[in-house]
Amino acid sequence: MPQLVESPVRVPVPGGKLIDEYVGESATLTPELSVAHMRSPAGWEEPAQTPDFDEVTLVLSGAVHVEHDGGVMVVGAGQAVLTRAGERVRYTTPDGAEYVAVCLPAFSPDTVNREPE
Repeated sequence: MPQLVESPVRVPVPGGKLIDEYVGESATLTPELSVAHMRSPAGWEEPAQTPDFDEVTLVLSGAVHVEHDGGVMVVGAGQAVLTRAGERVRYTTPDGAEYVAVCLPAFSPDTVNREPE
């Protein structure tokens, strides 16, 4: 039977970023997939990570900068980026951004493998 997700689960993170998970381990106890709406302020950044999941980042407004071993990719509104499990990446939003993140399997603090700050 279809499962209605009436409202997301707010995932607490530092730095002023808002994460509203609609599907995933927190919201629906779904380990296979996560879908989250993200809003990050200008100047937001996080440590580099080497996740154990693939991630699609679909930018709705602003731009997400993705630092990787080959340089920096700027992903603007209406664009998306696919990062693969095992790739070292670092996300920043110098001017702020709104985006949707889809992770396969689901995002987990235990599998994102963030580097120490």
